Amino acid sequence: QLQASGGGLVQAGGSLSLSCSASAASGRTFVDYSMGWFRQAPGKEREFVSGISRSGRKIVYIDSVKGRFTISKDVAKNTVYLQMNSLKPEDTAVYYCAATWARWDQVRGHDGDYDYWGQGTLVTVSS
Repeated sequence: QLQASGGGLVQAGGSLSLSCSASAASGRTFVDYSMGWFRQAPGKEREFVSGISRSGRKIVYIDSVKGRFTISKDVAKNTVYLQMNSLKPEDTAVYYCAATWARWDQVRGHDGDYDYWGQGTLVTVSS
């Protein structure tokens, strides 16, 4: 029900913009949902990268991407974005978007908190 896109191959220092949209068939809108981006590198566990609260006023990043990644939410387009700049080889991973209905305006940082997941989009950063 979530469709992630925008992955690809980029050289270190480059940029990519990921998008995550809810399918029209799902009938869901992001206005009441806390959204997150996770990633899973080869041989590693999936990790939280960034999250945004239902209002969009609360945002969290892991330390390794602070200052390089920007999460945003466009409720009118029912889309969440992850702008990734100054990419590093260690950012190489499959990136997943996730959503959970949020009663409170807070960011959820654990994958178990999320109910809906996109299919993943591969980001490869070459050195």
